[in-house]
Amino acid sequence: MSVSLLSPIKLGRYTLPNRIVMAPLTRNRAATGYVPHALNALHYGQRASAGLLITEASQVCPEGMGYPNTPGIYSAEQVAGWKLVTEAVHAKGGKIFLQLWHVGRISHPDLQPNGQLPVAPSAIAPEGEASTYTGMKPFVTPRALELSEIPQIIEQYRLGAKNALEAGFDGVEIHSANGYLLDQFLQDNTNHRDDIYGGSVENRARLLLEVTEAVVEVWGGDRVGVRLSPSGTFNSMYDSNRAVTFGHAVKELNRFDLAYLHLVAPRVEGFGTAEGQAELGADFFRPIYNGTIITAGGYNFETGNAAIASGNADLVAFGRLYIANPDLVERFAANAPLNKPDRNTFYGGDKKGYTDYPTM
Repeated sequence: MSVSLLSPIKLGRYTLPNRIVMAPLTRNRAATGYVPHALNALHYGQRASAGLLITEASQVCPEGMGYPNTPGIYSAEQVAGWKLVTEAVHAKGGKIFLQLWHVGRISHPDLQPNGQLPVAPSAIAPEGEASTYTGMKPFVTPRALELSEIPQIIEQYRLGAKNALEAGFDGVEIHSANGYLLDQFLQDNTNHRDDIYGGSVENRARLLLEVTEAVVEVWGGDRVGVRLSPSGTFNSMYDSNRAVTFGHAVKELNRFDLAYLHLVAPRVEGFGTAEGQAELGADFFRPIYNGTIITAGGYNFETGNAAIASGNADLVAFGRLYIANPDLVERFAANAPLNKPDRNTFYGGDKKGYTDYPTM
């Protein structure tokens, strides 16, 4: 019997009706206090037929914020707001994981408590500009975290995981991709530390593994996923040997018996492979990783089915297609035409381009 995107699958302790995942999508529509609200609940509820929904990235502490109006998971008000979302999804029989996030250096003093510098493994500024409430501004050189501060970072992830549990989520995903804090520790162009969190690949992977351990202690491994972008260059990322760095990290993640490993494929626009380095897709990690793999990266119904048929991935995450098609599962099943996403409404705003896309 052939397996496709529309086939059921066991993911950790859950049995999902299909292998279609709604990818985490930053949409900058949280309310005052970075609190999810009724509009967000409607948005996620509309898309509840996905086998799994993964929320937009949600900062685990005020210092973890890098963009305007992104939701957090560190306050009681945020927990209450996220309950609206989980209840909306569960009312339609869906499953939803929250993505835990700390942006590290991809922030700006305008977004930080007391206008302070963002933190990072090392004091190295990314190229480009930060998105602030008053427009785009050049990135600043971040402050390198002191060794004594790192346990607090781990505890912030632990608290975010506990809050997500209280908010009624079915699990959590640790965001260690796309040049944010955990990725900054992992890759050697952003991590020039000379302590136990820098230098060797074992040291650079340490924070990711310690955060994963803390989150698994809250949830159990079978309700935790980890997202990596092993070929990504977004946010000025580079590693001198990606195959060794990410190969080591993934091998070590095996010990947690996670619900899944979520890989951003190099085909994602703006996240492409560094010059002179081989692409590291799901096919590279399949022999290394013992568990379930989700792949994300510009897939459509045909290429998503091909990824599953190849045996290299078990589920496929869709981003832009889910922005414009709340009933993506039903459209795929009916081979129906798809709505086109409006890029002008991706970030910020109201219901336009968020909850007003038509269903079939």
